[in-house]
Amino acid sequence: MKAIGFYKPLPIDDAQSLVDIEIARPEPGPRDLLVKVEAVSVNPVDVKLRAGTTPPAGTARLLGFDAAGTVVAVGSEVRLFRTGDTVFYAGAIDRPGTNAEFHTVDERIVGRKPASLSFAEAAALPLTSLTAWELLFDRLGVPYGRKTTDDALLIVNGAGGVGSILIQIARRLTGLTVIATASRPETTAWATEMGAHHVIDHRRPLNEGLKEIGIPAVRYVAGLTASDHHRLAIVEALAPQGALALIDDPATFDIAPFKRKSLAVHWELMFTRSLFATPDIAGQHRILSEVSALVDSGVLRTTLRDNYGAINAATLKRAHATLEAGRGIGKVVLSGF
Repeated sequence: MKAIGFYKPLPIDDAQSLVDIEIARPEPGPRDLLVKVEAVSVNPVDVKLRAGTTPPAGTARLLGFDAAGTVVAVGSEVRLFRTGDTVFYAGAIDRPGTNAEFHTVDERIVGRKPASLSFAEAAALPLTSLTAWELLFDRLGVPYGRKTTDDALLIVNGAGGVGSILIQIARRLTGLTVIATASRPETTAWATEMGAHHVIDHRRPLNEGLKEIGIPAVRYVAGLTASDHHRLAIVEALAPQGALALIDDPATFDIAPFKRKSLAVHWELMFTRSLFATPDIAGQHRILSEVSALVDSGVLRTTLRDNYGAINAATLKRAHATLEAGRGIGKVVLSGF
């Protein structure tokens, strides 16, 4: 089958940074689905792994986590899906990726594709939806569906992949005032389109932007990027006994300044459940099923911004380059081989 992989970490403009390869079609394990991949999207984790990991000598690593496709075979213990079902999911970080014609994935981290979306539109959603959902409801403990609250959520980088869906989930499924950050006219417009009540400029001190919109402090902050850069500003922006949840990878993150206000600090990694086979691993199946239903009922929408065309090394390089340059808005998707 066709696939795209890399043999060693190289700059994205190197001809060998991502290459088209032919590999054997995988066989599903007992709890696995074998999925014919119709569309994928690219996430910052793809870029980080390509640039910072070295596969075993002579072997190619396949990247890709988000996928939408059709189940063509199931393992002996599969109970949630059957052949012919259309699905979407975010995969696992310790298994081969979705940049291939066929892919095996544990059914417990898979959801049914929203019927109202194309494969490309659906592929934009899984990883970011899981991250946003777990960050908001599992890590920060925001009550799902409660609309009566005076609390506010500040989302640092509202126009990125996670920010785009987190804005929607927080705006439509909670009573929080949703404040996003952005720095360009087009990212400000996108965050507003996603549903943010307010958008402030993260090139300026966060507290200044909050004061200008009449909200001097927030109860929650979602640190989606540059959390180390904004660390002290986040401490200032949070109300006493508030909470930060972050997803990025600062080299160090000193939380001592958070003590005076009794602030909580949470990490969110949506791969944790699959990586450690946690007892609640099937929670991701339930989250994606809920997201799918919310999309089909018109509550949530896809965050696809750009479709770069066929799934191959050339288009994946273009997508990686876009994310590396920090110019991405919403999600970049590729569809078809």
